[in-house]
Amino acid sequence: MSELDFLTGIDDVPPTPILIAPDPILRQITRDVAPEDIAFLRKQLPGMFSAMYKAPGIGLAAPQVGIDLRFAIIDLADEKEPRDPLILINPEIVEDSEQMAAREEGCLSLPNQYAEVIRPESIRVRYRDLQGDVIEREADGLLATCIQHEMDHLDGVLFVDHLSTLKRNMIMRRLAKEQKFKKK
Repeated sequence: MSELDFLTGIDDVPPTPILIAPDPILRQITRDVAPEDIAFLRKQLPGMFSAMYKAPGIGLAAPQVGIDLRFAIIDLADEKEPRDPLILINPEIVEDSEQMAAREEGCLSLPNQYAEVIRPESIRVRYRDLQGDVIEREADGLLATCIQHEMDHLDGVLFVDHLSTLKRNMIMRRLAKEQKFKKK
């Protein structure tokens, strides 16, 4: 039995609700996942993957669903490809490139809001998998951007924090207006 067998039938799993900015939980720094947290983490994964896939999105960090633990999930596969989930537990960037790249980013906690963010083009990330093994891998392009974006969430940082104050305020006002209209 595979660690990711829960993805079979994931479309029938109720999605975990995603917090929307400016929820204060999104600004908190998470704590490291300890061995005793793994059982809880495993129970959270199906609902988190369901939420990410249904949104649809390519990444989701624990704080976005109100969990104060340092882990995130990513799946860059598009709808026509087999799912390719990645679970990053206690990730840390151990190296990044001097070469920077601009990419348009969005966020499930800031629905329908997008802006160009400049980040290192490639990174080397170290994390633990569900078995507790330490993995180190290089990432570039969209994967590097997504990992950095999700890791920002683990430190209470949103993609809009990488923008000018003017752009950030415009996006946050637009989001507030859309959320207010949505509730009516």
